[in-house]
Amino acid sequence: MTSPTQTEPPIGGLRHGRWATKRTPLWVFAVLAVAAVGVLLVSLSHTPSKPQRASDLAGYFGEVKAGIGSCAAGLHDSENAYAQVLGGRTAQAKAAESVFGYGGSNCTLASNQALTDFAGYQVTESLSSLRLDIADNDVITWSFDSTAVQRDMLAVLRATAPAARTSAQAGLKTDLAALDKERAAVDAIWTAAKHATGATAAFPSLPTWEPPPA
Repeated sequence: MTSPTQTEPPIGGLRHGRWATKRTPLWVFAVLAVAAVGVLLVSLSHTPSKPQRASDLAGYFGEVKAGIGSCAAGLHDSENAYAQVLGGRTAQAKAAESVFGYGGSNCTLASNQALTDFAGYQVTESLSSLRLDIADNDVITWSFDSTAVQRDMLAVLRATAPAARTSAQAGLKTDLAALDKERAAVDAIWTAAKHATGATAAFPSLPTWEPPPA
């Protein structure tokens, strides 16, 4: 009869402690440190200087002027035509009506390509913290309300009954107040942007006006 094969126990006792772990080589930490410094330097190299931001803001004002300029000029012309007719030059009433219509259409996206382009304008990254996108929205709203103001002017000139003229004048006053409020909001943002960048560029013109008594 064959004796069973005996399995000898392993030489030495079983290991009861934790397995040893490899330490991360110091060169790995050195590489990571160098990479972090590199990222920081790249970030700093892309941070615009104050003169650069001032230049960018001047460029931004140029974009606003290009977008809103014809609308603002048309409103200014309408204000002058309205004042002339109410000042006694009634023979200019028909001409004034044409000015109102042309100026009002220049303050709509449908009729003014420059205004449409400005509505899609994106502020440069260097100025992204200055809330200029909010100012842009207010400028577009100002243009829409400028159309309403010019319609009000037309309503005043065409009103024949005293009550109708009084009502039209009240509408004009209300819409002019809306323009003033929007202009003040835009000016506040632009003023803060100029202070933040040290820019000296002039604001684009958004006309302010006090209508003559009818």
